Amino acid sequence: MKIAFRPKLLDCLPGYSRAQLGKDLASGITVGVLALPLAMAFAIASGCSPTAGIWTAIVAGFLISALGGSRVQIGGPTGAFIPIIYGIVALNGFVNLLGATMLAGAFLLAMGLARMGQLIRFIPVTVVIGFTNGIAVVIFLAQIKDFFGLKIDSLPAEFFQRIKTLAAYAHTVDLPTLGLASACFAFLLSYNWLAQRLALLRRAPGPLVVLVVGTLVSFLFDLPVETIGSRFHGIPQELPSFGLPALSIHDFGKLISPAITIALLGAIESLLSARVADSQIDDRHDPNQELVAQGLANLAAPLFGGFAATGAIARTTTNVKTGGRTPIAGIIHAAVLLGIVLLAAPLAAYVPLATLSAIVMVVAINMGEWHEFVELKRYTYNYRIILLATFLVTVLFDLTIAVELGMVLSSLFFIYRMSELTRIERLPMGEEAHDPRFLYPDGSMRVATWQLFGSLFFGAVNKLEELLDPREGHPEVVVLDMTRLIQLDTTGLEGLENLRDKLQKRGCTLLVCGLNSQPGSLLYRSGFIDHLGDDNVCPDLTAALQRAYILLPNLLGGFEEDY
Repeated sequence: MKIAFRPKLLDCLPGYSRAQLGKDLASGITVGVLALPLAMAFAIASGCSPTAGIWTAIVAGFLISALGGSRVQIGGPTGAFIPIIYGIVALNGFVNLLGATMLAGAFLLAMGLARMGQLIRFIPVTVVIGFTNGIAVVIFLAQIKDFFGLKIDSLPAEFFQRIKTLAAYAHTVDLPTLGLASACFAFLLSYNWLAQRLALLRRAPGPLVVLVVGTLVSFLFDLPVETIGSRFHGIPQELPSFGLPALSIHDFGKLISPAITIALLGAIESLLSARVADSQIDDRHDPNQELVAQGLANLAAPLFGGFAATGAIARTTTNVKTGGRTPIAGIIHAAVLLGIVLLAAPLAAYVPLATLSAIVMVVAINMGEWHEFVELKRYTYNYRIILLATFLVTVLFDLTIAVELGMVLSSLFFIYRMSELTRIERLPMGEEAHDPRFLYPDGSMRVATWQLFGSLFFGAVNKLEELLDPREGHPEVVVLDMTRLIQLDTTGLEGLENLRDKLQKRGCTLLVCGLNSQPGSLLYRSGFIDHLGDDNVCPDLTAALQRAYILLPNLLGGFEEDY
């Protein structure tokens, strides 16, 4: 199989103009500034240092733009990863998170090289909405500690233990922290409304404005709140050390499951973001190339102390809205973040954690598709069950289990629906119903004609048993009209073979007619037709009934004489 490796950047460079460079430069700077508070906030919410979040955005953001299959995709840490990463860090430590991220990168790279990008689209929208809303709830709950300034050393990753711990420490709320966080939260929620009335805010990203204003208020009024400096001792104003994480070979066994989760979520979110961007710029991304870039980014980021990254819908949309149309904008965004770290890192020590928690809470609210819950009554019970089950399991237990459950439920409901669409109906006889040669002395028919509709597969093969029901009489010839049978699987084939054998034991002959391409191909390749006999395969129902005349014993007249 030929493997194509062609980043979108190569398609954009020929004919690249100075005018487009100006737009990409402006967009890259805007997105880079926006990414700074988000990278720090997502890292802290995930149980990591803000430095890890920034270097994830720099390294992974650069590689996703430079090597990806989308013109405008912006990569980096995202809110969707928060509960997964937090759980890995809480259970296995930060070093093992780096190992899980690299393993996930290898999975993503393999998926891209195997051209599995299109398969991600097979995940039903109900599952995507369910786990997206569930992740939003988990993220929101995880920020309560820093939002209220609760005196909790370590917040458990498990839902029920987390709720129990939050309730036990509710009395330790810190009023200055709560006041600052609430003000930042309210400001962000009303930012769009304020931006429409204040020209000064129209070009500035809301999270950046909140970060700057919150930090200034905390510093000028000397608020007794926890900051990046007090918890993490600031951000180093230097390049990180480069090297493989110190992992033991024994650690990889327990990292496979979280790595699969990271890879699956990263693939879904990045390709979903790329599809959204396609509709905004009238382009078509390469999903396999995008997965290759995501894999390489997640392999490289841990070498610089970073963690899991994927395409970020909010930053990608901002990139599009501010004029970015090529991967150059994403590369500039990574360069802007690098410049901020090397030039202004000491200022980050004054950033209050309350401000960052407010930013993450608003991100959680905005990422959820809450209107879907209101509109559930419009949809089928199957839709509701899949969405709600995926949502609840994501919140209460684990994202991996939630996606697996959602896919299993979706598959089962799909099988049930397809089996309902598959029908086997007995056709009424025409003039033959009055022909004495087709009748037993008691008036019952010596020939039974049945028509198959839809797909004869493992979920519907039991419907063939209806043909053997004694209440349907004891015909000497059974005709199966397959004109409307569009698909047959091996279980359906086995069902037809069993039907043929059982009819043979009764002294009854099976005829088939009107074979379509796929069912016909399988019946011939399997040897079913050889066993049945070529003469018993007819082009249409009329020819099958003519064949039945020949097969019926004790005919009163010859077939040729009547026709």
